[in-house]
Amino acid sequence: MINANFLTQEDGRILGFTIVGHSDYSEIGSDIVCAAVSSAVYLIANTITDVLFVSPLSLRISEGDMLFRVEPRDEHKCRDIFIGLRIHLIGLEEQYPEFIKVSYLEV
Repeated sequence: MINANFLTQEDGRILGFTIVGHSDYSEIGSDIVCAAVSSAVYLIANTITDVLFVSPLSLRISEGDMLFRVEPRDEHKCRDIFIGLRIHLIGLEEQYPEFIKVSYLEV
């Protein structure tokens, strides 16, 4: 299962996310759930760093694991992008509840 955690402030504003695990929806290379999540999180990370020019406070990428977090001062620049990711991942969770779980972690 993919565990997607949104890193939030006390007031609910999103500062980033962690994505851990594999969906095991199908075989590696044809897993549409993993592909959808991976594509979305890389789009978000690249948009924030290469379009908005926001340097992440934390960034870790390895097989089946991504952590991306911005400074609280940059939250307003990234707000709509993080909200879009949340909407996308919740939609995937609704379609594939056995393969992805969206949660929130206050940081």
